[in-house]
Amino acid sequence: MFEKLDSIAQRFTELEQRITAAAERGAFEEVADLARERSELEPLMAAYAEYTRLGEEITGHEALLADSDPDMAALAREELPALRETLATQLAQLKTLLVPKDPNDEKNVFVEIRAGAGGDEAALFAGELYRMYSRYAERQGWKTDLSSISESEGGGIKEVIFEVLGRGAFSRLKYEGGVHRVQRVPATESGGRLHTSTATVAVMPEAEEVEVDINPADLRIDIFRATGHGGQSVNTTDSAVRITHLPTGLVVTNQDEKSQLKNRHKAMNVLRARLYDIQLRERQEELGEQRMGQVGTGDRSEKIRTYNFPQDRVTDHRIKVSLSNLPGVMQGAIDDLITQLQNADREEQLDQE
Repeated sequence: MFEKLDSIAQRFTELEQRITAAAERGAFEEVADLARERSELEPLMAAYAEYTRLGEEITGHEALLADSDPDMAALAREELPALRETLATQLAQLKTLLVPKDPNDEKNVFVEIRAGAGGDEAALFAGELYRMYSRYAERQGWKTDLSSISESEGGGIKEVIFEVLGRGAFSRLKYEGGVHRVQRVPATESGGRLHTSTATVAVMPEAEEVEVDINPADLRIDIFRATGHGGQSVNTTDSAVRITHLPTGLVVTNQDEKSQLKNRHKAMNVLRARLYDIQLRERQEELGEQRMGQVGTGDRSEKIRTYNFPQDRVTDHRIKVSLSNLPGVMQGAIDDLITQLQNADREEQLDQE
């Protein structure tokens, strides 16, 4: 890591020299290009300089511990813990700045949750995950917008698609993609036996039209009357929209809004996000071992987390971390876990550099 920082520092000095030389020649376009690269490195160099300064200050304080003046030694001993804590914080910031920024991190996201193995219990768990992410979004000051939902007979959710709107939503929620497993005794289980059920979560960054080119000729759009639980009509007009992307076979249905136009707009946004997600995964496969670690890949078939209710424990299998207070987690208290996933992902990327 520090070899890389030293190399970047050399590049930073070289850029300053080249900017000066180009300005003297009157090559102002070259100056602009070099200055742009230099400005991108400035935050990292400032953080590195502060880290170096803190390290030198700590070394000086450690030397004072052996000072013959007991007052100076006591003062150094008192100040060292805070300095070391600040140094650790600065190191974390350096690691963050060193990792290449994901261009999708600041985007809104679409989240799909589907009940997996386990019948009604899986559908109930899918509904709980939906509430967990909705409450997490509230804690972050983000908004959620329901795109579509299919409820089960037992009061759970077969499938739900919703959008999370807020700056940095993808940077936090992208680690949630995969298979979530729940272990508990269902309320309907008279024998008290432990059941295991699953739900699948997919997290997709919102895609702009310029990022995904959709040919209208590749779409089949069907309009029908929206229905609710049990098949009863909830609309008196044909407002529900089903869009089929013929080349991929992807199908998106939206009936949440009373307006056919709004349903069509929402369905297109979900379709665009799904197609963009496919593009991102194809790029990941092209990168191969360069960026296919266990953290943050979003593989829908990967078991990433277990929620064990009898033991009041949630375990993330990618980073081998277990937390208690499962009721709090299900109320959206997942920020600490996501931060640990971010840190692990950052470390993994730094190791691969």
